[in-house]
Amino acid sequence: MDIFGFLTMIGGLALFLYGMHTMGDGLVMLSGGKLERILEKLTNKRIMAVLLGAFVTAVIQSSSATTVMVVGFVNSGIMKLTQAVGIIMGANIGTTITAWILSLSGLSGDNIFVSLLKPSAFSPVLAMIGIVCIMTGNEGTKKKNLGNILLGFAILMFGMDTMSGAVAPLKDNEAFTGILTAFSNPLFGLLAGALLTAVIQSSSASVGILQALCMSGAVNYSVALPIIMGQNIGTCVTALISAVGASKNGKRAAFIHLYFNLIGTLLFMATFYILNAFLKFSFTEEAAGAAGIAFVHSLFNICSAVVLFPFAGNLVDLAKVTVRSKKTVTEENAKPEELAALDERFLETPSYALKLCKKAVTKMAELTKNAIFLATDVQKDYSSEKIAEVERLEQLVDEYEDSVGSYLVKIAGRDLGSKDSHLLTVLLHSISDFERISDHAINITEVAQKMNEQGLEFTNDGKSELLSLEGAVYDIIQMTFKVFEDEDTKNAVNVVPLEQVIDDLVSEMKQRHILRLRKGECSMEAGILLEDLLTNYERVSDHCSNIAAALIEIQTGELDMHQYLDVKVKGSDPYFREEYLRLKNIYILP
Repeated sequence: MDIFGFLTMIGGLALFLYGMHTMGDGLVMLSGGKLERILEKLTNKRIMAVLLGAFVTAVIQSSSATTVMVVGFVNSGIMKLTQAVGIIMGANIGTTITAWILSLSGLSGDNIFVSLLKPSAFSPVLAMIGIVCIMTGNEGTKKKNLGNILLGFAILMFGMDTMSGAVAPLKDNEAFTGILTAFSNPLFGLLAGALLTAVIQSSSASVGILQALCMSGAVNYSVALPIIMGQNIGTCVTALISAVGASKNGKRAAFIHLYFNLIGTLLFMATFYILNAFLKFSFTEEAAGAAGIAFVHSLFNICSAVVLFPFAGNLVDLAKVTVRSKKTVTEENAKPEELAALDERFLETPSYALKLCKKAVTKMAELTKNAIFLATDVQKDYSSEKIAEVERLEQLVDEYEDSVGSYLVKIAGRDLGSKDSHLLTVLLHSISDFERISDHAINITEVAQKMNEQGLEFTNDGKSELLSLEGAVYDIIQMTFKVFEDEDTKNAVNVVPLEQVIDDLVSEMKQRHILRLRKGECSMEAGILLEDLLTNYERVSDHCSNIAAALIEIQTGELDMHQYLDVKVKGSDPYFREEYLRLKNIYILP
């Protein structure tokens, strides 16, 4: 091979790896986080976990990606180690699909049907369809993702053909065949396969490179077999790197992957070479083909899964021995389940990461609602225990805002579809409003504390008016949190007229309060605290309106939602006026 042939091979390899990367990213984006949610929910039965692991890996074309995903699930507490074993076994089987697809490049024959199956026949068509989809599809849409998949596949196959053509002259190169002879030593072949896969971080890609070399006719099965075994060990490096900084169980999941492949390789090689010593398999000296490599790859992974399936529990025990638990995390110091789930490994699948954020913010909303309702209850039935609980809830809400906010910022830097972009916007807007509502809950309890310490009470009229206002605030919170949880953009607009009614109630109560002060019916100290209380209730309704506005933004596409609500909705919308008058008749001050 001259310098030009070498450059051609390097170029083919670059196209091959780029095509595999592009196709894999397109498949992940097209799945929209659905595959991750399937794995999360349907892995209680081990056989089902194996099947799901195989299916997901076959779809996204990467056992490394599936295993890293599993490490994230286990690390965040979403999945147990016993569930992870099955998925890891299935992932090893699913990754063999790629080798069978690549083996199409080795088809030969003059039959028209055989010719049509060759990538050189259909890849150009897929490339043209793919580029049309990319050029005409909007960013993040299914059309554009499909285009990336088709174009990536076409580039992958073109790179494969380029590599195969470049290495074809090596068949008669004595130096090259001499190197391959060294790899027929099982240990050297094993190390070579493991090293190659560890470097490029993909067993599918390394098997594809081996298949391209096999098309030269210079690689026989005695050389290829130990390299394939090593490739299955090398692919564990990705999960092990991903487990750095993970929890104990996260590290254990990565070691389960390593032990499964390591033990499977040792058993397979020991069995094969012992039998070969007695039976002298003749095929080992035959030239390996692309289909033969795919067959050996599949046979190894299926046999490993079948043999080790009954010993899945032992693999878990072995991982626990390797990564020992030195201390346990107390329940008081444990991270909330929804926040623990926000693992950075899921950032590679932004759609799923956003679903986890939505779940966390929904929990944050529930904590906020509990805090504000409990604070309101303190006004009627003073209790230091209730105040302490409000403070605990507010601190927890702050923790949610910090964690979710940081995670959302990281997601914002990823490629997102239009639907995911809208959800990201809503969550970023909403978390600060939920946090501010919990702050107002603290402010309301502080009013109650001051009244209790100073022995103050509101007038009977003031108490009756507060009950009406609190009823309206209670309803707007319930309505807002419900439309947020359901992402109900249609009913979000119903929050706006109720917020206006609350503003009017607060304004009228302040006017009545001034009259009572002038008549001497209310003390100045109690009056100041009432003003604080009214201001906090009004601010709570404002934040509810902000959350609803963020949801309405999805439907209208308006950027300045407050201007939109003030001018278009409040100013001229007939529905708003009708709903406002209806609610005003419900929440009437006594």
